[in-house]
Amino acid sequence: MKINVLTLFPDMFTPLQVSMLGRGLEDKKWDLNLVNFRDFTTDVHHHVDDTPYGGGAGMVLQIMPIKKALDSLPSTGKIIITAPQGKTFNEKMAQDWAKEDELTFICGHYEGFDQRVYDLADETVSIGDYVLTGGELPTMSMIDATVRLIPGILGNAASPVEESFSHGLLEYPQYTRPADFEGQKVPEVLTSGNHQKIDEWRHYQALKATYLHRPDMLEKRELSDEEKKMLADIKAEAKSTTLD
Repeated sequence: MKINVLTLFPDMFTPLQVSMLGRGLEDKKWDLNLVNFRDFTTDVHHHVDDTPYGGGAGMVLQIMPIKKALDSLPSTGKIIITAPQGKTFNEKMAQDWAKEDELTFICGHYEGFDQRVYDLADETVSIGDYVLTGGELPTMSMIDATVRLIPGILGNAASPVEESFSHGLLEYPQYTRPADFEGQKVPEVLTSGNHQKIDEWRHYQALKATYLHRPDMLEKRELSDEEKKMLADIKAEAKSTTLD
């Protein structure tokens, strides 16, 4: 996969070039092309923004340098803009994007884009209902979530399948050595060697974590009969704990 990023601050993208994603770059499992669209301005001061027509506070990013930067690319694939009015990014989007051969992100700053920039994009996406200084951090988050799903990026091929959100539930608790730390013991089932019991325990705990911390996720999930029974037990357990 090739990912192009149009940004005024290419140096901000260093985190994507280390750790597992960095090794993926070295192994050519994906490619990151950072394009500073300030390089495509024509005035002597390299302005990329201007005051808005009709008045108002702040500066608006111009379409011309962004369109020229896009035109300089041999290809773009799907073009994505990060902006508050976009649909909220989620794991399903990351999974869909990971199947693409190429993606292009446009990072905003100041008071946003000239409206005609949005018309260049295939998707406008937000990472949440809060304000950041620019589109670089949201773009890095989305790239990380997407690229990690490319085969070979993670050491364990099962990891992206088992983690939170990939199957509609939060992740179950995990433990490692020592088995007893200051009286806090690892659940016996995990050291039993009974893999069926371990799978059942993990499924129950994932459902429990989701019910307690992100019940909204259960509203979007079609529960199996077995999960409905588990959830009834979890609710009874939670009620009992509250009463105690």
